[in-house]
Amino acid sequence: MSPRLLGVLLVLVSACSFGSGALFAKPVYAAGVDWLTVLAWRFLVGATLSWAWVLSSGSRRAGLRALPRRQVLAGVALGLLYVGNSATYYAGIETVPVSLAALIVYVYPALVAVLALFVGRRLGGGRAWAALGLAIAGVVLSVGGIDPAAEPPIVGLVQVIASPIIYSVWIVLAARLTGERRDATGHESVAGAEAAPAAAIMITATGLAYWIGSFVVGRPALSVPIPAEAWPPLLGIGAIASFLAIQTFTEGARRIGAAQAALLSTIEPLWTIALAGLLLGESLTAVQAVGGALILAGVVLSQASPDLLG
Repeated sequence: MSPRLLGVLLVLVSACSFGSGALFAKPVYAAGVDWLTVLAWRFLVGATLSWAWVLSSGSRRAGLRALPRRQVLAGVALGLLYVGNSATYYAGIETVPVSLAALIVYVYPALVAVLALFVGRRLGGGRAWAALGLAIAGVVLSVGGIDPAAEPPIVGLVQVIASPIIYSVWIVLAARLTGERRDATGHESVAGAEAAPAAAIMITATGLAYWIGSFVVGRPALSVPIPAEAWPPLLGIGAIASFLAIQTFTEGARRIGAAQAALLSTIEPLWTIALAGLLLGESLTAVQAVGGALILAGVVLSQASPDLLG
């Protein structure tokens, strides 16, 4: 399998993993667990699995030892930056309708594409930008059905708006940290073995920030009672929406570039809607079906090139 195709598949797995987070969080919130406690446990589980993954391989252990101090510090800084993204989103959806939040958050592929003009590997050619337009239009339709009479609190709305801005910066910088290639040759970078350790450092820094934060605000995560029925979805958030999602995203983005990875990630809301239909009995509207088709068309258009398999 070519590095490019592997990168595409990894990013698609990441998008589906991230898209499962809201569905896992829904029953945890319903059980009375607040967002700060959810995120503290989310990243503790994610960090634990990430370090187990790093230590299970000789090449990844070697990559960890090879990480220069500057890269370690950059990983910690990116982990703290990710706090801003995850906190604003998970705090915001406590008061903002999830559909509206998704509509706002999924402007980030466009933001990443613009940032990549200055940092990292940019989207190349008119086809890539046309694919981006198709995917964003599809996202708008896929998360349709927002009640125009709904008036979410301004604080929650500001939090949700801030989330994609912070996330866009994180994506571009994380791709650089974990070895994003600036060309499209498909050759592996020497930073490949360091991608997993760098991601583990980022997740650990994010988790420590949440655990310390829970003590600072007087709500230590360990002291918050968590009902038995909330543990399975809470562990799912940590294992799937954190460990798997972040590790596969960083591995994929370093192969295909942050801008392409963000574009592929627009399939996430389509996955979320489909999974909600399967697990919660929700059905797609005709408009959402059209939106899903546009997302898939954008993804196919962005990746349908002769060198995909080469």
